[in-house]
Amino acid sequence: MGLWQRFTMIFKSKASKALDRAEDPRETLDYSYEKQLELLQKVRRGVADVATSRKRVELQIQGLVQQEAKLDQQARAALAGGREDLAREALTRKSGLHQQIADLQQQLAGLQAQEEKLTTAAQQLQAKVEAFRTKKETIKATYSAAEAQTKINEAFAGISDELGEVGLAMQRAEDKTAQMTARASAIDELVASGALEDVTSDGKDNITRELERMASESEVNAQLEAMKRELGPGSAPEQIEK
Repeated sequence: MGLWQRFTMIFKSKASKALDRAEDPRETLDYSYEKQLELLQKVRRGVADVATSRKRVELQIQGLVQQEAKLDQQARAALAGGREDLAREALTRKSGLHQQIADLQQQLAGLQAQEEKLTTAAQQLQAKVEAFRTKKETIKATYSAAEAQTKINEAFAGISDELGEVGLAMQRAEDKTAQMTARASAIDELVASGALEDVTSDGKDNITRELERMASESEVNAQLEAMKRELGPGSAPEQIEK
């Protein structure tokens, strides 16, 4: 396969896919239905034209028959009046009219047959058009329902994907929260046990602080006893100004 043939095949394939995406079956069915209606209308106009021609020929035959009868009466009247020549002329004209009537009757028979044929064809075509219209509407309704269902499924699929992502994000947030809570609890335990120094404290443990408190209390008691001895039993304590 040559390069140009390959290019042509690829182009046709792309064009076919593009047309397939752009084509709406409902529009195609409506267009086909309109074309069938146009054809049916043409057949009906053909029936009407043939019927008009048939009627015109019938009127012509009727007129010629009347003329033929009149010529016959004229020939009889001329012959009764002794004018054989006039009677001969009237009968000659009557003979010509008779031939015309025969030709028109033959043409009328053809028109009647054609009219019957076209009428039958129009009736059959109308039945097919009505059947196509019913099937068309059924197909359109089915396609519209399938299209709506497809859009709903696509929307649901999109929502499902989004909810899945939200669920994953929520799970990650919960995991991080649990991890942070456990870390905080572990740090509290380490600080309470003294295994981890609390940078916000004075750097002394509980035992050191208790010993310092007891030593301070003993020193206060000793100083208070010394003051009592210096003052003696008879001395009253001075009022502390507030």
